[in-house]
This record gives sequence, structure tokens and C-alpha cells, in this order.
Amino acid sequence: MNRADSGEYSVGVDFGTNSVRAVVVDLRDGRELASSSFGYPSGVDGVLVSDKDPRLARQHPGDYIEGFVSTVSEAVRLASSFAEFSPDRVVGIGIDSTGSTPMPVDADGMPLGMKRRFRRNLNAQAWLWKDHTAHEEASAITEAASRFKVKYLTKCGGVYSSEWFWSKIWHCLRTDRAVFDAAYSWVELCDFIPAFITGNTDPLKMRRSICAAGHKAMFSSEWGGLPSKEFLAGLAPELAELRDRLYSQAVPSDWPAGTLTREMSALTGLPEGITVAVGAFDCHHGSVGCGVRPGVLVKTMGTSTCDVMVMRGGRGTRDIPGVCGVVPGSVVPGMLGIEAGQSAVGDIFKWYVDKLLPKDFCGDNPYAALEAEAGRLLPGESGLMALDWNNGNRTVLVDPMLSGMMLGLTLHTTAPEIYRALVEATAFGALVIIQRLEEYGSRVREVVACGGLAEKSPFMMQIYADVLNRSIKISRSSQTCALGAAMFGAVAAGRFNGDVQKAEKVMTGVKDTVFRPDRRRAAVYARLFRIYRQLHDSFGVRGHRDDLSGVMKELMTISSEVRKTAAAGKRS
Repeated sequence: MNRADSGEYSVGVDFGTNSVRAVVVDLRDGRELASSSFGYPSGVDGVLVSDKDPRLARQHPGDYIEGFVSTVSEAVRLASSFAEFSPDRVVGIGIDSTGSTPMPVDADGMPLGMKRRFRRNLNAQAWLWKDHTAHEEASAITEAASRFKVKYLTKCGGVYSSEWFWSKIWHCLRTDRAVFDAAYSWVELCDFIPAFITGNTDPLKMRRSICAAGHKAMFSSEWGGLPSKEFLAGLAPELAELRDRLYSQAVPSDWPAGTLTREMSALTGLPEGITVAVGAFDCHHGSVGCGVRPGVLVKTMGTSTCDVMVMRGGRGTRDIPGVCGVVPGSVVPGMLGIEAGQSAVGDIFKWYVDKLLPKDFCGDNPYAALEAEAGRLLPGESGLMALDWNNGNRTVLVDPMLSGMMLGLTLHTTAPEIYRALVEATAFGALVIIQRLEEYGSRVREVVACGGLAEKSPFMMQIYADVLNRSIKISRSSQTCALGAAMFGAVAAGRFNGDVQKAEKVMTGVKDTVFRPDRRRAAVYARLFRIYRQLHDSFGVRGHRDDLSGVMKELMTISSEVRKTAAAGKRS
């Protein structure tokens, strides 16, 4: 049947960059009965940083455990205020997390960062997704893979990233041998939490996520799992030895990771023995919470963005260079999952507000003040063009050594003009991704957005609709990642006949508001995008040669034309 049994619930837990969220979801319609959040207490906004290296970003593993117990127990307590709810009606738990966020663990699967010996050592903590300290190792992996007989990077875009599994582990080996030697194995955050709450923490036996393995660790059935020991030994003999202490199987999230332990039951108020699903990355579960299906691009928009699509595989399916992977079962079991994204979006706007905003806008809500003024501007009016690479480029250039840029500044440039140009730059970056997907056969017929930016900023969503020249729908759920996780918790427990697509039909939807492109604004943005693409390729594509001498003048020409047209419209 397509509907769950009457009165059953599941719990979804979403481990984000700065906090963890838990929701209790009704399986009959996807309604969120209760939710709770917990900000990680360690570091700066939950992130351990270093004054010596701005690329470093780590997290304390103990924060994850504390956050799980806090949010789940609170969500269950709040849900219990509803007469219809009882904890013994919860059938499953699903987990998602940021990634790649691997952590070194001992032979029992316990994180080194939780041991007294290493608790102050940043290298013994979880290496957060946005840690870019391993950029040299990532480049070396890309170079080695290009020469090796097995093309290990074909399934993850052709370029290895400093954000991913092997580059981070290799960097640890190179910079902190004590931590590397003390680590029996390494475990992704999305695998650690299901293992911990089910008591299946043995690194050799815990179930590993195909989402994490396929998109970040070069795992594929085409070459028998992880890269060969021969290849890894060419990087470092110690990595080849580590391979035996990792895993040989990775599975989708409709598989159970185990059942909830008695200890976790007592701490959370959930029944002992309920099913815990295999974990996955946040944006992948979030796309399921948005009802992803072939032809639909789901944009999870927050500090960064993650773009996810699914397609049916088969002969003639093409690998897509520059994306973060084309992996069977990583999103929807039985389909190919495609991941792309941008390394900084919301983080760019926060940087501007925190570091550069004039005092006139620094009130209670500087974002609202900026958007109000920037919303009065027309596309092209400011004469500005930015590149959105303030934290490097994830897709399609896959280069953490790129940086942001603002072109066209004059003595008359205002703060709202700069803010709008930054928003437009992120939208142009999103369009580059769509063009790459469609170039390789993944047609984008519909865009569904979710996340904090999509929820809170109609100003931004309208710019995106105009730049992409596509209508944008907003997910009905404000907690799509946690919702998707809850759906997998139910599916792994056997509900919806074990079919996540059936769960999607029952539990997901979009809001009534749709952001539709304005024809005239879209036409101006098409001209501006050509300039963006010139800058994108000139600064980001090795060997590309383009004459940029006319770029500033073209921006001025567009600005002048837009202002004249606006003035003529007012007179008429």
C-alpha cells in the first residue's frame, strides 16, 4: 500500500554545519509533529578553527552525541503533548549529516577526539566538510588518478576535492603522524551516528553509506569498491594498509544499520529495538524530502548549496565532469544520484554583513534592510559583476584555490548594489551547474528549492528564477533534510513496502507560492551571464584565453541602457 499504517511515526535527525535538528514525522502525510534543535557548543558556531590556517574547519565528535540525545529526547517530549502520539508508535530513525566529514576512530569505533590524549588536538576531531587544508593532497590524487589504468575519478566528476575523504586522511598522515597511527580506521559522520546508537561501532562491521562512499571516497562496483591498494600505495603505503581497515560494501539508506540500543532508548524516550536506517549526506536526504524525481533539480540553499538530481541509469548513461559524483542509489535506491553545488552562498552574504557592511545598515536585521534597498534595483543597473568563489569552487571547476571577485566598482557604488551583485553571482554559478548537467543529458525541467535561504528570502528566489529563466518552487517542509531522513527511517523499517518513492508521494509537497521568471529581467541577466561566463572561464579554466578588455565597458553599457529604459518608463 502507498500509505503507512494508521498512527505511525518516524524520527529524522539532521546534523548540519552549526547545529543538529530532529523532527517527529507522521507517516500518513509527512506532517511534522514536533522538532528540536541544538547548537554545537564547541568552537565558533560549532566549528573548531585555527588562527594559523583559515582553511581548517573541524568539529568535536562529542557534540554530535550530545546533540542527538538532546534533540531527539526534546522532540519526543514535545510530540507527546499530542493525544494521538505515543513513543511506542515510532517505527524508525533516519540520520543525515554534512559530508565529507570523516573522523579518526579506534578499533572499537570510538572517535579519537573524545579521548583524553587527543581532546585538544584538532587533527583528532571530525574533519568538517568545508575543511580545505588538504588541497595539495587533492591535487595529487587527481594527478595520480589521471595516470592510473583504472579511472577512479570518472564517477565523481574527474577532479578530486579537498573537501573529500581520502585527501583529508592523507593530509592527516602528512601533518600529524601520531593521530594517523592511533587511528584504527576512519568513519564518516553519517555512518558514525547510526553505528553509535545501534551499538554496531566495529569499523569492520558497521554499515557504510553508498552516498558517502560513492561521492567522496571513489567507491564503485565497477572496480570492486574502494580504490585498489596498488593505487593507494602510489600515494602513500600507509593509505594502502588503511584500506584493509575500512570497508568493502556500501549500501543505500533503505537498509537498516541496526536497532536502537537500550541505553539510547533510555536517553531519548524512544522504544528499544526500533529500526535505524543507514545514513547519508544532508542534501541527498533533503532532496528526498522535497520529492526528487527525474527531471527535478533540488537546490538545498544554506551556508553553501547542494544541487541534487536523480535519473534512471542504463546503457549510454554518461559520466558528468566537474560534478560531485554520479552514484547508484546515493539518493533514491534504484536510481543514479547526481550531486553538484557551490562551496559558499549564505556564507558569502554573512561575510559581507559581518565584515564590510556600513553602519547605516547595521540594525536589528541588516539582511532585511539590504534586501529592501537591493530589491529596488534593476538587473544590470549597478554595473557590477562578482565571482562567487569566496570559499573556492566546488562545481564545475572543483578548485579550492579560487577566490571571490567584484568588478565594476566606482566611487558611487552603494552597499545594496554590492549585496545584490553577490546574490546574482551565486545565481550565475547555479546556472553554470545547470548547463553542465544538461550538456551531459540530465535535463532540468523543474527546480525545487529548500533550506534557510529559500524559506526566508523571496528577493533572492526571484533573482534566481530570473537568472535561471525557470520557475522555482519551494518545498512545503522547512526541515527537508530531517524529513527525508525520517522517511528513510520508515522505509528501512518496512513501511511503504520498503519503497522510498511511495513515501515521497505521501509525505512531500511544495508551497503554493511559485517564483516565475520575468521575461525582461531574464533577458538582461542572459547578457550579464555571458560576462560572468567570460570571467568564470578566464580565471578558472586552465589554458583558457579570452580578451577581457571590453568587460568593464560592457557592464557600463548595460547599466546605462537599463537606467535609460527605466527613466523612459517612468516618464510614460
